[in-house]
Amino acid sequence: MKIARIETFLFHPGSGKNLLFVRIETESGLHGWGEAYVSVNKEKVVAEYLQAMTPYLIGRSAFAIRHSGQVMFDDFAIRRSSVDFLCAWSAVELALWDIVGKKAGLPLYNLLGGPSREAVRVYANGWWYGASGIDQSVERALAVKAQGYTALKWDPFPGPWRTFVTQAEEDYAVDHVRAMRAALGPEVDLLIDAHRRVAPFHAARVARRIAEFGVYCYEEPCLSDNLDLVAEVRRQIPVPVVTGETLYTLEDFKEVFERRAADIINPDICAVGGLTAMLDIASAARPHAVAVSPHNYNSSIVGLAATVHLSALIPNFTIAELFVNLQPACDEIVVEPLRVADGYVELPTAPGLGVDIDRERLLAHPYKAFPHKGVRQYWEEFPRKHYVWGAANVTR
Repeated sequence: MKIARIETFLFHPGSGKNLLFVRIETESGLHGWGEAYVSVNKEKVVAEYLQAMTPYLIGRSAFAIRHSGQVMFDDFAIRRSSVDFLCAWSAVELALWDIVGKKAGLPLYNLLGGPSREAVRVYANGWWYGASGIDQSVERALAVKAQGYTALKWDPFPGPWRTFVTQAEEDYAVDHVRAMRAALGPEVDLLIDAHRRVAPFHAARVARRIAEFGVYCYEEPCLSDNLDLVAEVRRQIPVPVVTGETLYTLEDFKEVFERRAADIINPDICAVGGLTAMLDIASAARPHAVAVSPHNYNSSIVGLAATVHLSALIPNFTIAELFVNLQPACDEIVVEPLRVADGYVELPTAPGLGVDIDRERLLAHPYKAFPHKGVRQYWEEFPRKHYVWGAANVTR
């Protein structure tokens, strides 16, 4: 069963970023869908990687997933890890697993040992994008809660990402979490994402102040390029620390475990090399009593389906991510959407990943660049009273 054709599709969902799908077809006509993690206005970089990789893959066996991944790393990437290469390979890898599952007539979780749970709990993200101030964030959070979600994640810090912030910005983040807890009540889990923003002393100080609001976890308090900093924060705070969104290899996560830098890791199945790599990373985390909460800033079609299969399989799963702002557009192109009810995604029962995309509908929403957001715009979106930097500081 050899690979005969590889197609890439950039899809504009109207929110967040363009999504990058891959469709692989075998000589027998069987096809599979994959997806690559991409970042806003840099989506074409990964698409170019995929086009460059295609000649290396045509004619290879669709079954030889792990071996093909090693060959691509050795001969195409010349044994140099990079996020763009791994995102591209993730899309290929997931599409190949989709094909293998279809050939076997089984959903992937049954092909790989069977599920550890009947449904996968998810938290809602993306609902807060573009909200101007705490009141609007709370209003949107209440709407998401009304949809049945029992866990929400957002970034409570204002303004652009900077290593050093003002006391007023710290206070704003704390007030944001306080208001959210008061509005949502005790039954909703609050996941805080600091987005690698700040220095350890800022991160730790804010975490200690918000701990009283029953925070589920505190994600990426500072830059994970220096895991000693993340571990430093973890030792100082009473809130579980998450890291791993910007780590991509098993070697990267080995450092997390050895430094005791996290209670939970959040690798992305569309960025680390696909399902095989995620299973390796999750297995490596288990002896260290580290849980896995998969990052998933991808579609509610392929990216979510792959995340659900992985989450069903691993014993140390805790909760997965779902970007609700991408769902409406994804629902327009998916043949049969995954079912989300009361904050859980039901396991798909169709073979492979269990989802399919209408190719013609997909083509009707081609790539479109998102408007660039300058630093000055950040300041204009939040009340001036929260800042003391002054006009001279908004030109970067």
